[in-house]
Amino acid sequence: MAVHDVIGDFLTTLRNASKAQKEEVIVFHSKVKEGILRILKDEGYIADYEVTDTDSKIKKLKISMRYVDGTPSLTDIQRVSKPGRRTYSKSDEVPQVLGGIGFSILTTPKGILNDREARREKVGGEVLCSVW
Repeated sequence: MAVHDVIGDFLTTLRNASKAQKEEVIVFHSKVKEGILRILKDEGYIADYEVTDTDSKIKKLKISMRYVDGTPSLTDIQRVSKPGRRTYSKSDEVPQVLGGIGFSILTTPKGILNDREARREKVGGEVLCSVW
């Protein structure tokens, strides 16, 4: 039985596009991916994203990558919670990434939040990924 990690594949697509200095990336739509992209845009790691409908009825996400003087804004993005090993965090134990230089993205009862928002809202959840 094959296990597919669509979030892990999505993060790998972003990481590869950043290192290859692609201008745009198109991936299949999901609410979790859109939530991750919203946080990445708010933090300044991507330029923009939009939900597009092609000829078929399948939604896709068109992501515009961001570069500053030719260097990618997104240095690295790593999956923390995996299908084989889920990682959860309490509200007072949300991990910091690189001493606060980076951030974590969590799924919480209040939606997909970054680590600072989760601490402010006093909610915990599954730690999806770390970004820096």
